[in-house]
Amino acid sequence: MTRPDAGQADPGTWLLDRIDAREQALTCQIEQTQAEIDTLTARLSELSQAIEHLRISRKTLISLAGEDPAPTQADAPPPAVPEHPAYQQILTVFAAVGGSLRARDLARAMGLPLTQNDIQNVRAKLKRLAGRGILVETEPGLFTQPRP
Repeated sequence: MTRPDAGQADPGTWLLDRIDAREQALTCQIEQTQAEIDTLTARLSELSQAIEHLRISRKTLISLAGEDPAPTQADAPPPAVPEHPAYQQILTVFAAVGGSLRARDLARAMGLPLTQNDIQNVRAKLKRLAGRGILVETEPGLFTQPRP
């Protein structure tokens, strides 16, 4: 902090100049702070609008989930399961497991030998059941029962 020169006649002028400089600095800080507030207020408004859209989407999805699904064709008979006992055994294993199976896992669960020929026969039966809509192939080689 510099003191007034000895040649300066009025020490009050020096103090007033210091007050003016401080006032200008504070005014500049106020303007900068107000600009930051304006920016944050705009951002807050954008975020509020985004969350409101999410809430509306949630309400819409919940209301749609509560509605009855479109009626399915009542005339269509359920798919017919082939009469061979192996198909009945396959469906029994799927009912017991309640999840997805591959041909090798199904052959093991059915107590079949894990030879390439037996696994291919099981895979062919799984594909046949999937083709009739009795099972669903969720990814290549992975079969499951369709959800009601």
